[in-house]
Amino acid sequence: MKLSEAEWQVMNALWTRHPATARDLTEYLPENTSWAYTTLKTILTRLVAKQAVSERKRGNTSVYEPLITKSKARRNALISLLNQAFDGAVGPLMHFLVEEQKLTLTQRQELISLLQEEDKKREESND
Repeated sequence: MKLSEAEWQVMNALWTRHPATARDLTEYLPENTSWAYTTLKTILTRLVAKQAVSERKRGNTSVYEPLITKSKARRNALISLLNQAFDGAVGPLMHFLVEEQKLTLTQRQELISLLQEEDKKREESND
């Protein structure tokens, strides 16, 4: 499932506050978002159609809840980016992050630590 930038903004608001009505969500959208109420409802309708969000009626009001986790949405977005921009190869992505984005020393250390932890988990599972 691919989310547009506007859909990501709505999903982030919904992950922060759910269940929520469209009016509730306006408080959790970025400050520079000046959408009309109908625009927000249209985006929510698209998210329901994509099965990213559920909608139930409470009287005349729609109440929304996320159906996908933030983690799963991030995973899908990263896989899509990897396939589109890096031909599905992790190596060029890593090179881009390290060389082009100029990771700070702290970020490099975090990356090394994550890789070492993963190696340790794999070793333990092979025992």
